[in-house]
Amino acid sequence: MPGTDARGMSSDPYSAEVRALFAAPEHGGVLDNASCAAVEDQGVRISLFARVEEGIVTGLRFQAWGCPHVIAAAEAFCAKSEGSAASDLLEFSVSGLMQSLSVPAEKSGRILVLEDAVRSIGSNVRGASKREARAGRGSQAWRQVDRLLGVFVRH
Repeated sequence: MPGTDARGMSSDPYSAEVRALFAAPEHGGVLDNASCAAVEDQGVRISLFARVEEGIVTGLRFQAWGCPHVIAAAEAFCAKSEGSAASDLLEFSVSGLMQSLSVPAEKSGRILVLEDAVRSIGSNVRGASKREARAGRGSQAWRQVDRLLGVFVRH
């Protein structure tokens, strides 16, 4: 573990929470029968997979290519957001995560990629719900279409 510098400041760029989330991301991977959104920007790529049932997020997974702060933020988002209303995805902001994970200001652009991905998956989930309502079918058929087509957003 890094120590402290001459001013007594930690020379470790990662907080204990970032290290823990990065070391053991429980939500890393792909979720079958789920909506998907991917965003690539700032040298970071984040793919989110969300399963929603009756307006509630019942499952979230992610794949992320980026620094430990990005992976930790994606894990923290998934852990906190499972069980929440799907409509909350459209309102998601990374400001609270950036503060709780002590993300340095120079990495804000990278963490904002997560915000874009979350809002994209929120939009995809909302669109899938509208299609199901218009079609008058159960959600299983549309989940299969979403899974086969995959919706990717590039910035």
